[in-house]
Amino acid sequence: MTRPISLLFASALLLTGSMGGATAADEPIQPIPPAKITNAAQVELGKKLYFDPRLSKSGFISCNSCHNLSMGGTDNLQTSIGDHWQQGPINAPTVLNSKMNLAQFWDGRAKDLKAQAGGPIANPGEMAFTHALAIEVLESIPAYVAEFEKAFGSAGVDIDRVTTAIAAFEDTLVTPNSRFDKWLGGDRAALSAVEAKGYALFKDSGCVACHNGPAVGGASFQKMGVVEAYKTDSKAIGLAGVTGKDADRLNFKVPTLRNVEMTYPYFHDGAYWTLTEVVDLMGKLQLGKTFSADENAAIVAFLKTLTGEQPKFELPVLPPSTDKTPRPKPFG
Repeated sequence: MTRPISLLFASALLLTGSMGGATAADEPIQPIPPAKITNAAQVELGKKLYFDPRLSKSGFISCNSCHNLSMGGTDNLQTSIGDHWQQGPINAPTVLNSKMNLAQFWDGRAKDLKAQAGGPIANPGEMAFTHALAIEVLESIPAYVAEFEKAFGSAGVDIDRVTTAIAAFEDTLVTPNSRFDKWLGGDRAALSAVEAKGYALFKDSGCVACHNGPAVGGASFQKMGVVEAYKTDSKAIGLAGVTGKDADRLNFKVPTLRNVEMTYPYFHDGAYWTLTEVVDLMGKLQLGKTFSADENAAIVAFLKTLTGEQPKFELPVLPPSTDKTPRPKPFG
C-alpha cells in the first residue's frame, strides 16, 4: 500500500535533512564504486578494438557505433543501424555500468560482457563479419600482434582474446559520483526537496522492487506488462527466446536507470522518447498506479540525479592497416 502524498512529501523533507537514523546501507540503491583496473594493457587493447571499425565487413561500424560513449553508451535511436543500413530488431541498451547486469542483451542470452562482445561482430545484421575474418585483419597488423602479446603475456591473436580485451575495457565504463550517490554518501544538499520527494515516491510506489542495487536495475528479468498488456509492434519475445518457456514470454532484463536521461528512447522497442511518458506508462502497466502530474515530475527529477560522471579517457589512435590487411566491403 502506498502512503498518502502528504506523508510522502513529509518524508521527502526529512530525506533532504537526515535519514532519521538510517544509513546508505539501508537504501535499496547503492552507490557505484569507481572502476578498478587490474590489467591496463588489456584495457588499452580493448579500447582500441571497441573503436575499430575494421572488425566489421563495411569497415565503418564499430562497437561505439551502437554504444556511443559520447551519448550515454547508446545510439539514441529507436533501433540501431546495421550493415547496409539494416534496421536492427531491438533498442541498443547502454554499455555504461553493464558489468553490473546479471546477463547481457535484453533477453539475457550472453552470460557476461565477454560472451556479449563476440556477438555483434559475426551478426549479419550488425557488423556482418566473421570471427575468422576479424582475426585475419588483426593478425595482418604488426602493432596489434605486439599489443596482444603485451596484454596476454604470450603471442597469439584469437577471438577469445579479442572478447576478453573488449570486456576488460567495458568493465571500466562505470559512472560513479552522481548527485544521488553523493546524497547516499551523506551530502544532504545533493538533492532538492522535489528530487527527494521523487525518490520517496519511487520507493513507496514499488519501483524499487525491480530497479534496485548499484545499477538501479539489471539484476532481474521481469514481464513487460504486469497489470496491463504492453502494446508494441516489436516481435521480440524476451527471455522465452533463450529458455523456450512460454512463461518467460515478454520477460526482459530490467534496464539500468543510471544515466537514464541520456539513454532515450526507452524500452526494448525504443517506442517512448521522454521520461514523463515512461514514468506514466510504467506506473499503469507495472504497478496499476496513475501518477499525478506533480508526482510524475518529481520522479523524473529524481531519475535525473542518477546521471554520474561519464568515463574519461583519451581516444585511441588505431594502428594503420598494411598491404596484407583484408579490405573493407562497404557496398558489396
